[in-house]
Amino acid sequence: MANTILVTGGAGYIGSHACLELLQAGYQVVVVDNLANSKLESLKRVQEITGKSLAFYQVDIRDHDALADVFAKESINAVIHFAGLKAVGESCEQPQMYYHNNVYGTLVLTQVMAESNVKQLVFSSSATVYGAAEQVQYTEDLPIGAINPYGRTKAMVEDILRDLSASDSLKPSQSPWKIAVLRYFNPIGAHESGRIGEDPNGIPNNLMPYVTQVAIGKLAQLSVFGDDYPTPDGTGIRDYIHVVDLVKGHIKAIEALQSEKFADGGCKAYNLGAGKGCSVLEIINTFEKVTGRKVNYKMAPRRAGDLAEYFADPALALRELNWKVEKNLEDMAADTWNWQVNNPQGYN
Repeated sequence: MANTILVTGGAGYIGSHACLELLQAGYQVVVVDNLANSKLESLKRVQEITGKSLAFYQVDIRDHDALADVFAKESINAVIHFAGLKAVGESCEQPQMYYHNNVYGTLVLTQVMAESNVKQLVFSSSATVYGAAEQVQYTEDLPIGAINPYGRTKAMVEDILRDLSASDSLKPSQSPWKIAVLRYFNPIGAHESGRIGEDPNGIPNNLMPYVTQVAIGKLAQLSVFGDDYPTPDGTGIRDYIHVVDLVKGHIKAIEALQSEKFADGGCKAYNLGAGKGCSVLEIINTFEKVTGRKVNYKMAPRRAGDLAEYFADPALALRELNWKVEKNLEDMAADTWNWQVNNPQGYN
């Protein structure tokens, strides 16, 4: 029997890479995406690269009836849930939009899943749920303390999923929820083909797309926010993970949910990160070394709310999911540049 995975937000940056890896791993793929912040072209290219087809529905996950119709038409075994808004700054300006999209959308999705008796879910969470932790290497047992609306939507969804899982004990006759919560650090990079990658609307929010757009001349200059942090070069340190490594973590999570590990159900969180940090200047210097292109940048004051340093402890994912990163910073820089050069206007 085919193992069919529904991917919400599957036309987006991480979602499209997940669809590609799922197809190559032999899964059947069904995508729902409202195309609010993604392009259908990404899925056309996924199918070209893999030589395999997927099913696509232009559906907003907040639309109960349209979503239920997809579950009725397709024999879905599990869901990977990427659909959500993800810009921290925008979430501070428009918190209602973020809560409605990210939290209410997940409520509708899990309601439809329960009605369809599909109870295997991998949720795309974020390291932002930890907030300003006292230690720089984040373990999954740290207290949750998100400090912006985006992070709080992720933390709220995690609470909802834990409560859903806990409710199973009150309904022993029903099949249990099996949920893996994956807390991402900083995904960058692109598929090695250069055919799919990150295509932000307008000015990029994330560092690497900004770097490549400056390098290719699309943007004039990069601002490095803060050069006086207590780090070796004074710039902020983050844990960067290649998007292909990241999505392979989702396949490992699906395998775990469908194994004896989750035979009795449960909801468990895992960090997906490299386990070490890189500074902003390290990113720029590595990019320049790998590509031979100069990145014009200037130092700017720190941004409110930015932390000096944090990175993942990925030991739990290695132990329980048999997952670890395989690509390094040079790979991330080379693959991002390859995408940028081949797609100077993104998917347009």
